[in-house]
Amino acid sequence: MLVKRAGVLEHSGHQAPWAGIRFYPGTAPALLGVPAHELRDQRVDLAGLWPGAKVRRLTEQIDAASDPAAALEDLALCLAAEAEPRDPLLRAIVVSLAAGHSITATAKSVGLAMRRLHRYSLAAFGYGPKTLARVLRLRRALALARTGVPFAETAARTGFADQAHLASDVRELTGESLSGLVGR
Repeated sequence: MLVKRAGVLEHSGHQAPWAGIRFYPGTAPALLGVPAHELRDQRVDLAGLWPGAKVRRLTEQIDAASDPAAALEDLALCLAAEAEPRDPLLRAIVVSLAAGHSITATAKSVGLAMRRLHRYSLAAFGYGPKTLARVLRLRRALALARTGVPFAETAARTGFADQAHLASDVRELTGESLSGLVGR
């Protein structure tokens, strides 16, 4: 079993440093070649998605680098540059929802029926537009709270009913407490 704790990956009692890459919402499926909903809530080895020889070559390249985390970032940038161009519709959806627009307004603004927006969101983000909107709202709230804005004011400014609603969403979406997540 793998558990992430403070920058260390533990596997059967052995610890090793780890690094990860966070992609702009909706961009990973084009890079990985798999719809996002097929990977949601799973831990999938890259060798399960790409040919083993390619994964071994890339792993060796990163392991041989003097700064493996920087090598991983460089590799991700190269792979992203080689991937299909990002669909501008993805960015429009994210921008609309991140601005706090409703799902209905977002669908209209990007020219998709609600059902089509839902299917599109599943493939691109791994979940529907309502969950994406919650995640994006949570990101806005965390960014604001990390600047020192009190939690109650953060909740009000980012569209939560109150601080308890913000704390509940944080716990539900991340599994952590609001103060713990902001403190990192």
